[in-house]
Order: sequence, then structure tokens, then C-alpha cells
Amino acid sequence: MTVDAQPAANAAGGVRTPERVLRILIWHVHGSWTTAFVQSGHTCVLPVDAERGPDGRGRARTWDWPPNVVELSTERLRESRPDLVVLQRPHELELAAGVLGRALGRDVPAVYVEHNTPRGEVPDTRHPLADRDDIPIVHVTHFNALFWDCGRAPTRVIEHGVPDPGHLYTGEVPRVGVALNEPLRRWRTTGTDLLPALAEHVPLDLFGMAVRRVPDHLGLDPSRLRAHEDPPQSAMHRLLARRRAYVHPLRWTSLGLSLIEAMMLGLPVAALGATEAYEAVPPQAGVVSTDPRVLAEALRAYLDDPGLALRTGTAAREAALRRYGVDRFLDEWERVLQEVTS
Repeated sequence: MTVDAQPAANAAGGVRTPERVLRILIWHVHGSWTTAFVQSGHTCVLPVDAERGPDGRGRARTWDWPPNVVELSTERLRESRPDLVVLQRPHELELAAGVLGRALGRDVPAVYVEHNTPRGEVPDTRHPLADRDDIPIVHVTHFNALFWDCGRAPTRVIEHGVPDPGHLYTGEVPRVGVALNEPLRRWRTTGTDLLPALAEHVPLDLFGMAVRRVPDHLGLDPSRLRAHEDPPQSAMHRLLARRRAYVHPLRWTSLGLSLIEAMMLGLPVAALGATEAYEAVPPQAGVVSTDPRVLAEALRAYLDDPGLALRTGTAAREAALRRYGVDRFLDEWERVLQEVTS
């Protein structure tokens, strides 16, 4: 799930005006994270190409990002002269140096945002920047920082900031929402294999990218699993907020922002007890367990008791706003940006 930028900006008090406006080169990689980051007010230069592929997506088409987010063709990046490069994928280190004609960390400051959990021999996976000390690594969760071997690279944690979509919860639809992107390709990572057993206990509504074929692939009829293919982001929150509860079955992810967004909407949540979920969901806000049967029992209780669902969801919203508010996120990032560029 992703965040519609207009209510986000309003909830955060609008786009900031920093004392020293920086020109930041950043690729459009993680839409929800970028939606919060661009509220900083700095000029964010996004590469764009004709295909709008992974290295040239430009501005988002499903968010109304503010005017401080500008597109620049990949051919013109060298003349952009950024004050800072925000890296998010290993190959961007070479990509940025090539298009700018400048060495990152030496000729132009850079910072690396680690969105992902390690993919190799956990917990011994070496980070791609582990042997450098000139580009700091910013982890989005403490779990990431704990499990990546970052060597001598300077590291810190800036937890996610999620613009408040508003307390939209109604819970009028007695079904359970779940948001997964590419669940067939990612399979065990997203916990797609857990959906049939959950659907035996509670009916599910699956939202996200490339979800249309999931019910047929799992052999589930619409009464047990309905797919909603990547609805417009402006409608996503309203659709999800009508569901009675939310389930987060992901096995291996840094921390799915869809979980935080569901909590901010006011939904009670049941989350697989993996990675950062135990930190994100306090006991009063929902249920966290490594046993899918415990999640199913909790979801069934929310469906059977709307009052319990409402109380739990209200507590979930309060917890999410307290820990993952966008103002705290922007404050911490402002300190990092000014330190790195000074």
C-alpha cells in the first residue's frame, strides 16, 4: 500500500522550508518512503527516461508529490550539480558516479538508505558499502542495523515516517485486508503461502500490484479471497479502512509500511512476528505471533466483536502516530542532510 500525498502534506503541516535548501539527486525506488522524504522541502531531482524504467521512473504517477520534486532526463544529470546524492540500491553507486562524472563520497557527498533486510547468509551478510567510511548508511529499522554487517561504514537508524492519512476506519465490511506487492513472484517473502490457511478462518481482501491472479493460483473463490488490483492511491485508504481488520503475513521485510499505514487508519492488526513487527505493534494495538494460527484466531475475534476491533484499532493508530510520525522522521533526516553536506 502506498500513501496519497495530499492528505499527507496537510497532516504534516505542509512541505517544510529548510534554512539551507539542498539539491538532492535521488532515484524513485520506494514510493511510500519517498513520499515522506520529499516533504522536507529540499529540491529532489529524480532521473527520468522515456521508458520510465527502474532507473528513470521520475515523479510518481500515483502520488501528488509537491513541486520541490523535479524530473531531469538522464542525459542532463551531469549538469544538475547536486549537493548530495541519496543512494538506495548497490548499483546506484556506480550509476551516479557515471552520470555525474564525480566520485561519490569524495567529490559529492552521499548517503545510502538501506530499505531491505539482508539476502545472503544472515546474519553474516556483508553490506555493499561495508568497506567504505566516506558514505554513511542509514537503516530504516533497528532490525536492519542489527543484521547487516556494515564493517567500518558509519551507520545510524532513522525509523520510518508515515504521513497521517487520517482516522478513516469504519470496519463496516466484515473481511480482513492485506496489502502485498507481487505476491506470486515473492511468494514466501510476502507470506503468500500462508493466505489459504488464514482464509479458512476469515475472508480476505488482497490489495496491491500483480495480485489479480492470486485467488485462482491458490484455488480460492471470492468468498474467501478477493483481489483488488492496485487501486488508485487516493482510494486505497478508504477501501482498506472499511475492512474490519488488517493482517501482515510478510516473513522477511525491513518493516512493511502498509502495516503502519493500516494502524494509522485505525485498523486492528495481526502481524507475523518477523523482523521489526514486535517493535511496531504494542500489545494493545493488535497481535504479533510467529504462529499463523494465533493470527487467525485474533482476526476471527475482531470480525466477531466490532467493539473490540474499534478499541484495538484506535490504540493502533495512537501507537503508530507516536512512533512513526512524519515530523520526527523529517527532523532526523534534516540533521543527517546538514551534517553530511557541511
